[in-house]
Amino acid sequence: LEIKKILALTDSNATEELSLMLRLGFFTGLRLGSITDLKVKTLEHATTVPGAGWKRLSVGPGARPPVATKFSVSGTVPIPDALLDTLQEYSISTRRLKRQALALPEHQDFLFLTRFGNPYSGEDSRAVNVEMTRLRKAGKVAELPVMRGFHFHRTRATFATELMKVSLKFMPAGDAINFVREACLHKDESTTMKYIKFIEANKAMAEAADAFTESFMGLAKGECDA
Repeated sequence: LEIKKILALTDSNATEELSLMLRLGFFTGLRLGSITDLKVKTLEHATTVPGAGWKRLSVGPGARPPVATKFSVSGTVPIPDALLDTLQEYSISTRRLKRQALALPEHQDFLFLTRFGNPYSGEDSRAVNVEMTRLRKAGKVAELPVMRGFHFHRTRATFATELMKVSLKFMPAGDAINFVREACLHKDESTTMKYIKFIEANKAMAEAADAFTESFMGLAKGECDA
């Protein structure tokens, strides 16, 4: 529900590029530095996962073409079929092709280019940071609490947390950790473990809050009955 609110706000207040980048963050878990380094051929080389409703994108220095990743980790990340289709449509859109025409030859295969035909320049992209600032302001005007302090990296954290929740329902904890670690390209298992601890802590907090509410409401009811 919160993701839908963020994307709806983005669709009406930001560029098509930021809208697609945020979707990639939420639904693939890729870091901004990897998203801004995706190539059109990265999409073309996606591999099919039979009957899964999603495909896999190869990223890292070992991918062809290479895609920047933190610690130069090579691997594959899942991407929903519908999102991949949307990105491929965007890659041949008039909007993107106009940008491609302005780009240097070595930049023309980048999926995302600025209106001047330049790459978005990784994790510290000024263009993305400016847009994110505008988006937060739009969220304030729209009175959306979820946009307070919202930064791009939260899309990745959301992906990892939700993927871990689902994985733990269908497989043993050890398998879930390995699955999420591979999907998020974590260099160390300790990074993946943080998401299990986060989920457990939030579950405990939710249970404690429910118990408190039940106890408090019971007390309040008793006071009123008296």
